[in-house]
Amino acid sequence: MKTFKMLSLSVVEDDQLTAYPLEDGIIINQENSHRSWVLEMLMDMKYQEVFNNMKETGKIYDVKVVISYPENEPATFEVAVYGVKVIGDHISVLLKGTLKRARRKYAESLLAELLEDGLAGDDLLDRFEHDMRKRPVLRKDEVKPSQ
Repeated sequence: MKTFKMLSLSVVEDDQLTAYPLEDGIIINQENSHRSWVLEMLMDMKYQEVFNNMKETGKIYDVKVVISYPENEPATFEVAVYGVKVIGDHISVLLKGTLKRARRKYAESLLAELLEDGLAGDDLLDRFEHDMRKRPVLRKDEVKPSQ
């Protein structure tokens, strides 16, 4: 097994991302034949009802998770909510699932956005190189904060 620090979590629903702030988070690659991953987050108590409802539906959710370093591209997982437990003034949310293999290509998406913005020539090249280093959030990936 390998463990990683989870820095952020966003849930994809109806082509929208909703970010849920984490107090702390860990992600575990179980390295088994099912390619299973376990995600556990410690978060504010105000999200207890949201995650309890997700658990009750039994649905599989797509989530985007930033692992280890803030500048890393989010990894997409298909997960189910397995547990929501109160721990002091917080909740612990346990998700289990698999890593989605079809990852969006950041460079291609960035280039498409810059072309849509009308950039060309040296302006396009300069902006592309700058944004590849800084990795700003693309318009299609803008996240709405949770309530």
